[in-house]
Amino acid sequence: MTPSPRPGTDDGWLELAELVGHAARRLRRGSATLLAPLGLTMAQGRVLRIVADGPRRMADIAARLDVVPRTVTPMVDGLEATGLVRRSTDAGDRRSVLVELTAAGRGALAGLDRARRQSASQVFGDLDEPERAELMALLEKLCQSGGCTSCQVGKGAH
Repeated sequence: MTPSPRPGTDDGWLELAELVGHAARRLRRGSATLLAPLGLTMAQGRVLRIVADGPRRMADIAARLDVVPRTVTPMVDGLEATGLVRRSTDAGDRRSVLVELTAAGRGALAGLDRARRQSASQVFGDLDEPERAELMALLEKLCQSGGCTSCQVGKGAH
């Protein structure tokens, strides 16, 4: 194994970015593979997680996904067509549409969580508990300091 570049050097920053990107790709690829039998895309899975705690406005879902609102419509269309979510009019603002999980959506969410856990264990399984805790703390610090709009550090909804 070749020695790693020193952190803080130009090559060190590039190496760090490459390693984090590689781990993220492995995690996404593993999750996508495990979600396919459930009939879900990664994006649809994120929508399910966002509405898991209760109905959300389409605009709020878009904000959490860090996308324009019209991007959410086909995701919700697909989830609604399979009976995983339902739309309703927001009683407080009739111009807004709320999206909420159905009973089938709750079941799919359980499968989604199992798939994500399995994918994460494949990627992070070689780390012991203290290493995983340290990595989690470092990644949460990056979310807190980086203006991340799509995660809720400390709320379990990354």
